[in-house]
Amino acid sequence: MFDLPLFPLNTVLFPGMPLPLHIFEERYKRLIRDCLETHQPFGVVLIRKGYEANGPLAEPHEIGCTARIVDIQPLSDGRINIITLGENRFRIHSLHYELPYLVGKVELYPFLAEDSDSLTLLTRQLTSSVQLYIQILNEMGVLKPDGLNLADDPVVLAYLAAVLLQVPVDQKQGFLGLERTSDLLKTLVQAYRRELALLRAQLAHGRSEDEAAVSLN
Repeated sequence: MFDLPLFPLNTVLFPGMPLPLHIFEERYKRLIRDCLETHQPFGVVLIRKGYEANGPLAEPHEIGCTARIVDIQPLSDGRINIITLGENRFRIHSLHYELPYLVGKVELYPFLAEDSDSLTLLTRQLTSSVQLYIQILNEMGVLKPDGLNLADDPVVLAYLAAVLLQVPVDQKQGFLGLERTSDLLKTLVQAYRRELALLRAQLAHGRSEDEAAVSLN
């Protein structure tokens, strides 16, 4: 286990995924400076109770993801823009409040080992669902998939699929906490099936309204 500075947010970060942040509170400016000086990441954790800014330190969920700072842009008024990249899942064992920001005693939380061959079918199913999801969102004008490539690696694919899926953050937190890659793939396939059914219904309803408007004219 090791100490990790924690940044509670109203978002879920997944390994391999980018996260831009605008830093304006003094406690988090201090966190960023400390991480840069020690060349260490910080942990992004979804807020369980509390608020992101201007108040007591928020209570985080137990599972989070380390974030490595890959780009930093200091602003003239002292604020900071940073780009981070998600690296590793972790589990919080205890919280410490000695510094202005939250610090957790954490351990890394990798997936349990599995036979990769057993993931092949699930990976294909999820790839097909994500492609159809993107296609429908594109038709609805919600998402433009410019330059988006779906990975063959089941873990990379699963995390990208989790980011793309437009569901509440509590549901995404559930994705992040699953113990096995197969569990994550299965859960995402089911979630995409539900969302695809809703999107198809919305798309069909929109087309019916358009046809009705044309016939009235």
